[in-house]
Amino acid sequence: MSSCLTPLPVFLSDSTSCLPNTLHFLSSFMQVGLVSGISLIVGTMIGSGIFISPKAVLLTTGAVGPCLCVWAACGVLATLGALCYAELGTMITKSGGEYSYLMEAFGPVVAYLYSWTTVIILKPSSFAIISLSFAEYASTPFYPGCTPPMVVTKCLATACVVLVNCLSVKLASYVQNFFTAAKLLIILVIVVAGIVLLAQGNTENLSDPFEGARTSFGSIGLAFYNGLWAYDGWNQLNFITEELKNPYRNLPLAIIIGIPLVSVCYVLVNIAYFSALTTTELLQSPAVAVTFGERVLYPLSWVVPLFVVFSTFGAANGSCFTAGRLTYVAGREGHMVKILSYISLRNYTPSPALIFNGMLTLIYIMPADINTLINYFSFAQWAFYGLTALSLIVMRFTRKELNRPVKCPLPIAVLVVLVSFYLVLAPIVDKPEMEYLYCTIFILSGLLFYYPFVHCRFSWTRQVMSEYPHGWYPSGVQMVPQKASKSFALLNLGSFSHSSL
Repeated sequence: MSSCLTPLPVFLSDSTSCLPNTLHFLSSFMQVGLVSGISLIVGTMIGSGIFISPKAVLLTTGAVGPCLCVWAACGVLATLGALCYAELGTMITKSGGEYSYLMEAFGPVVAYLYSWTTVIILKPSSFAIISLSFAEYASTPFYPGCTPPMVVTKCLATACVVLVNCLSVKLASYVQNFFTAAKLLIILVIVVAGIVLLAQGNTENLSDPFEGARTSFGSIGLAFYNGLWAYDGWNQLNFITEELKNPYRNLPLAIIIGIPLVSVCYVLVNIAYFSALTTTELLQSPAVAVTFGERVLYPLSWVVPLFVVFSTFGAANGSCFTAGRLTYVAGREGHMVKILSYISLRNYTPSPALIFNGMLTLIYIMPADINTLINYFSFAQWAFYGLTALSLIVMRFTRKELNRPVKCPLPIAVLVVLVSFYLVLAPIVDKPEMEYLYCTIFILSGLLFYYPFVHCRFSWTRQVMSEYPHGWYPSGVQMVPQKASKSFALLNLGSFSHSSL
């Protein structure tokens, strides 16, 4: 930290005893309760996938029976992975998710490569896809019978990015709670409609569920890969552990409630789809939920695309909420420029990290198609999931002194590691392409920045990585100088830890 900044307690109070004020600040900063935690998990997991493209699992399994089995099994695997994260999150109560756990278990190099890949590629590009999905469904009603113009879609996606970079933790929680309730409501409508159809005898598509099933090792693996992509987001609460009220209780509870809830919703929604659509109709549908609504809910079929808009916006809000925390923690550890470790004293949010994530997302919105980028980099995400589960096993032997309020059975962690690395290899073995090599090269290229900027810390790299060059501050961003008043907006927590309390 440069000489123009002082530790947090100095500018929270003019008194000599600053500890109560510091604790008050931290308690104000941690504003996410159990309900909001469940909403974050459910709201981030349930995006546009279950409404638009559940056909990917059906396409690789070939029949209704194994398709439903895969959806249920993916929920079990997501729950097992989340149990590993529950132990890690209550053992290491730091925000940043996998970054913090990889740092403790394997050191700064692996953690840096994770932050490099996730901050620069995975989080903003995924956020961009969610925003584009929101924009497409929000603009479609205004262009009946045709595809909305690309410029309209991209402008709406940009507006979505700006809107979800929320002003406060509490506001973000309220927004997440509302849109999670909205998406659960439309899921309830679809499920109830499916139950009514089944009660009326529409069971033809479920009468022989395993006819035509593909049971090869490769096809089942790809089906799991597509299903688990729809479940992605089960780890999001670990990114904001420091902002969670009573994390020792609320983190595992939110996981135990949220992920099984999503699993049940996914299975029931798929059963509802099959009550109204044949496998051929489902595979040919560009948006399954909309087709289901037109066939079953008419004349109220417009409700489905409206609630898909709500669902995608809620997922975008949750994605932005957690991605900013990873960038903030990486900046606090010195793996990103120091300004990203600042938080807003007025709103208790990592504003620079949120703005940085939003700017990267806007860049990814510009190209015509970024789905290919996500597809090729998703194997890297599962590699880091496997490494994170492996870190739990490693720290059982290397960090025995750490308190573990929640203890995950070791066989579960071993199973998650094996499944994760299988999912890394499955798409590469099934369809080897040079793009996977390019992605690996990009991930390892982060070492070219790590060596001079983080490891060696040459004088010129220290200047780049510091908050700002001496005597210069950007317009519109207020820093906290040594003798500043309490009204200044941003402060740095990079040198302030729980141990200093």
